[in-house]
Amino acid sequence: MKKLLMALALTAISAQAAYANDALKTAIAGEQRTPANVTRDAARHPYETLQFFGVAAKSTVVELAPGAGWYTEILAPYVRKDGKLILAGASPRLKTRLDGTPAVYDKVAYGEFAPGKKIDYAPKNSVDVVLTFRNVHNWISAGDTAAKEVFQSAFDALKPGGVFGVVEHRLPASATQDAKASSGYVHEAFVIKLAESVGFKLAAKSEINANPKDTANHPGGVWALPPVLTNKETDKEKYLAIGESDRMTLKFVKP
Repeated sequence: MKKLLMALALTAISAQAAYANDALKTAIAGEQRTPANVTRDAARHPYETLQFFGVAAKSTVVELAPGAGWYTEILAPYVRKDGKLILAGASPRLKTRLDGTPAVYDKVAYGEFAPGKKIDYAPKNSVDVVLTFRNVHNWISAGDTAAKEVFQSAFDALKPGGVFGVVEHRLPASATQDAKASSGYVHEAFVIKLAESVGFKLAAKSEINANPKDTANHPGGVWALPPVLTNKETDKEKYLAIGESDRMTLKFVKP
């Protein structure tokens, strides 16, 4: 009887995992996504990345500084039924765009996110996952205090056992890190140390978003690469051949 109950429990767990996987795949394949964003899936690996961070359909998720909403287009429909998405620092332009499609984005919540001024997006110990994609260099450029404030806010908002998922442009360990991260690249060790300084534990690293072709020493910094191509026609083919940046993918846990 005990073996039967264990088998049934394992079957239920597998079924739940399969549902989560299918739900995420459905969100990624959904018509709500901007065609230009879809073309970047091969470089950004949304399915593998969100699976690595353990984002479930029932999760309460915070996305810090969502920018133009690349990941928002996936996260919002994925957690819409059983979870919750909070955008911390969404621009008025992004809000207007999301408001235009209420069938997908009507349940998205918003929080204040202005490092150095005011950060208020979730009560303490209330969320399952906090995510940030290619933003850490911006906070470093605002000074060590601002970056630490952001990481502390993530720690405070998460429930014990909650996950802080970080994707960031990676500077080779042999390269010199400038204090402002002006190239857009950051040492992986710097990010880990920053997270640990506010109480996080590094749970895992992944090379999902690695790109060994990226040397991280381009004129114009990371923005020389696609999709920005800040140097325009100068060495354009070279940068297109490199592709998007080499990125660390780090999973931290709140004890």
